[in-house]
Amino acid sequence: MQTLRPKVVVTRPVQQAAEFVQRAQAMGFEVEQFPLLEIQSLQDQAPLTDVVRRLNEFDMLAFISPNAIDAFFAHIDRWPEQLAIAVMGEGSKQALRRHGITDQNAIIISPSNLLKTDSETLLEELDFARLKGRKVLIVRGDSGRELLADRLRDKGVQVEIIAAYKRAAPLFDVIKQRQLSVLSEQSAYWIITSSEALKNLVLWVNTISGDLGVAKMQHQHLIIPHIRIAETAKNLGFQSITLTASGDEHLLVALQSYL
Repeated sequence: MQTLRPKVVVTRPVQQAAEFVQRAQAMGFEVEQFPLLEIQSLQDQAPLTDVVRRLNEFDMLAFISPNAIDAFFAHIDRWPEQLAIAVMGEGSKQALRRHGITDQNAIIISPSNLLKTDSETLLEELDFARLKGRKVLIVRGDSGRELLADRLRDKGVQVEIIAAYKRAAPLFDVIKQRQLSVLSEQSAYWIITSSEALKNLVLWVNTISGDLGVAKMQHQHLIIPHIRIAETAKNLGFQSITLTASGDEHLLVALQSYL
């Protein structure tokens, strides 16, 4: 009988985890979900619905994350095919595919360097001469980096920013405390796809186990699809980090190498 070891801990929000969990289980891993972030709807949806009605004003939409895509497309009846889309990485491309948007029916711009998919590398792909004087809509969470918007404005682009969702730490109740206490005593591969989530993890471990618990957690193996998250992990004292390219396929390839 095939053993379901080693364990994989998936820390994504529940809404994003199902497909990855299924694929990791199919590879023979024991998988446990431990969400470190929640994606929540905004209480006031009026600004979002208003901007959806004004899509013809924009020359390009830039989605900061897969969550931004899912939240935005919940308000879309029909996507205007002439509208260019800019995204950060493979996770966002996968989210677009879920909504029927591919390179075959839309202009999708993304970083060519899959090892560093962020605002800086996306900016390298943009045609500023074409965008100058035109309007770009940035769709993101309720907070985030201003670098993309600032650089676009510096190049003469008109930028509007809309929040499509908000991020929050899940309730760290007794059940989650017990789950984390058990997980922190086991050896596992932790899938970390957010710096904010990783900071929540360290805070929670410190809450239940103090500095000794954090020191033990720092020896867990992290698998991370973005260099900036890996830098956060190093700054937080984690010692075993695998950095992959962007996208689930690369995370799964990294897991496969441990079997």
